[in-house]
Order: sequence, then structure tokens, then C-alpha cells
Amino acid sequence: MVHHIVMWKFKPEIEDDQKAALADAMAENLKGLVGKVPGLLQVDFVKAPLSSSTHDVALVTTLEKPEDVAAYGVHPEHVKVADTYVRPYTTERACLDYED
Repeated sequence: MVHHIVMWKFKPEIEDDQKAALADAMAENLKGLVGKVPGLLQVDFVKAPLSSSTHDVALVTTLEKPEDVAAYGVHPEHVKVADTYVRPYTTERACLDYED
């Protein structure tokens, strides 16, 4: 199993009252990729991190094997979700991939 974790901060121009709805849309659409992207087994999304956190939202995915991470990144369904619901609103992306 491979875990792919990505964290983002919202862009500074995003108003606080918009963040919850944007996080909900990110979570719904990223979770919807299970069954569409080969090798993607599970998607969790963190919408309410503790105040000690350095980022606003996080994606935690489980994939079958290391090669699936790269395939996930370029899969058309993932690109569509990322380009529509994530990239326009976020900045300061951090990523960690690991195998267990």
C-alpha cells in the first residue's frame, strides 16, 4: 500500500466565509475519484485541522502500488477535479508519499 498525502493553504484572497464551502467541494470531488482512477483505493480529506496546523486542508489517499501515484497525478479525472476545485483556490502545496 502507498499513501499519498497533500496539504494546501487557501490563497490569501479567499475570504474566510468561503473556505468551508470550498473545502466541502474539494472533499466531495476528490473522494469521487475512487472507482474512476485505477489503483486509488481510498480518499480521506481533512477540512478542519487543529489550530496548530501549518496548512488549511489535506488530502490523504491510499493507492495499491508506488506507480499508481504518478498515474493518479496525470489521470484525466484527477486533473479535471484538481483544475476545477483545488488549484484555483490553493497555494503552498506540500506532499508526502510513503509505502507500508
